[in-house]
Amino acid sequence: MTTTSEPFRQAAYDVVIVGGGHNGLVAAAYLARAGKSVLVLERLGHTGGAAVSTRPFAGVDARLSRYSYLVSLLPAKIVRDLGLDFEVLRRTVSSYTPVERGGRAGGLLVGGSDARTRESFARLTGSDREYENWRAFYATTGRLARKVFPTLTEPLPTRGELRARIDDEVAWRMLFEEPLGKAVERHFADDVVRGVVLTDGLIGTFADAHDVSLAQNRCFLYHVIGGGTGDWNVPVGGMGALTDALAGAARAAGAEILTGHEALRIDADATAAPAEVRFRTATGEGAVAGRTVLVNASPRALAELLGGAPAAPAEGAQLKVNMLLRRLPRLRDTSVDPREAFGGTFHIAEGYEQLARAYAEAATGELPSVPPSEIYCHSLTDPSILGPELVARGYQTLTLFGLHTPARLFEKDNQGARGVLLAGTLAQLDAHLAEPLTECLALDADGRPCIEAKTPLDLDRELRLPGGHIFHRDLSWPYAEEGAGGAGAAGRWGVQTAYPNVLLCGAGAVRGGGVSGVPGHNAAMAVLGR
Repeated sequence: MTTTSEPFRQAAYDVVIVGGGHNGLVAAAYLARAGKSVLVLERLGHTGGAAVSTRPFAGVDARLSRYSYLVSLLPAKIVRDLGLDFEVLRRTVSSYTPVERGGRAGGLLVGGSDARTRESFARLTGSDREYENWRAFYATTGRLARKVFPTLTEPLPTRGELRARIDDEVAWRMLFEEPLGKAVERHFADDVVRGVVLTDGLIGTFADAHDVSLAQNRCFLYHVIGGGTGDWNVPVGGMGALTDALAGAARAAGAEILTGHEALRIDADATAAPAEVRFRTATGEGAVAGRTVLVNASPRALAELLGGAPAAPAEGAQLKVNMLLRRLPRLRDTSVDPREAFGGTFHIAEGYEQLARAYAEAATGELPSVPPSEIYCHSLTDPSILGPELVARGYQTLTLFGLHTPARLFEKDNQGARGVLLAGTLAQLDAHLAEPLTECLALDADGRPCIEAKTPLDLDRELRLPGGHIFHRDLSWPYAEEGAGGAGAAGRWGVQTAYPNVLLCGAGAVRGGGVSGVPGHNAAMAVLGR
């Protein structure tokens, strides 16, 4: 979507939304369909925010989900309500973790069938015990997911109400009260199995397994409840297919979307009077009034727009790498087809002790000596993101997500630290390949390898994610905190700010984080519930 110079359709709108990312678009579509006049102001020249598909490699017809890449937390309710033409596909393999023991290359494959998964566990551990523990553990998280996920698009329950709804004291203690590391160590004995389980508590979150803040627990919770199953699915057409569908739904319902319009300030007060949003375009500055303003940006950006006290600092802790390959690399473990290994989540250096060591090194200001990461191949499940010629020639994409790399490690020399970390991460992958990954990389139109890496500082600069934090700040529990009452409909939906006519609808809202549309839905419900 390109910048438009159309004048505003009216002097004041029912709702002005700052930010055209996926949550802002969800809110715009719901509100416009309910008959509200809606204006969306987006700083960039396109909508979608972090949920976009782009062609990052010159002259190459490959549209990659450049920042966010898989879908789990998007409720089917939102897709149905808004009539979105959007589809996700399940991966046939959940994960593969290469392991070398006794001088032999092997691995743990989860997926394909129960029998095959059981056999893989038995080969790794020598018995069925770890597999049975795995089944029991994820049966517990599955029961919890089926009860918690529907609440994300309902008014916030209290802690006691959510506990009663879950009605499982073992699950409650395991995920809501004690550090995740205790449950992992209690259920599993094998270091590799422990690490595979723990990773869901660390993606986008810098924490130790035994962190008393339970930040890892909250991260784990959101990673296992999606859709009531915990499945992480592949968006057909890439992540941009979702945000393009949302923008289309919002505009079809009557919402006005202006790109190239950067919000500079929100003037609001403690009354319910309309707020004024001042903005800047390529040709000058202007202002528009909204009876309610929704901010689809981080709490840091909200504080800056309101001119109040700075928000609590946030810090991302990940490395995002996008690659295009001429073909998938061969594996040292010849018992598994690379198409299966890379079709799910390919875990690299993510043993339990390796994760603990990487966290300890990063906490002292050092890049992890053995960087942990995980990879998946979008194009194996959904080749539509590649041009027909690339598909015919067998090209594939790879998406890598590195853990335990907080923004502080890049502050002195972002470019240098990025290069060192990328080289170390690829070296860990190469240790499990029968050929170097670099030999498989495609070349762009200028003869450069098709690989790009993004640090937390890169994400802060490009997307204004605070400290590169992909969730805008540490994830919240999906219930109302003490003292959150008294904020009316906004408080009931977890989107309130200090101003009654300004609501937060981005990932930093309660029950925010990830590509879910939940904060956008909930902000819209708060507006409609007034």
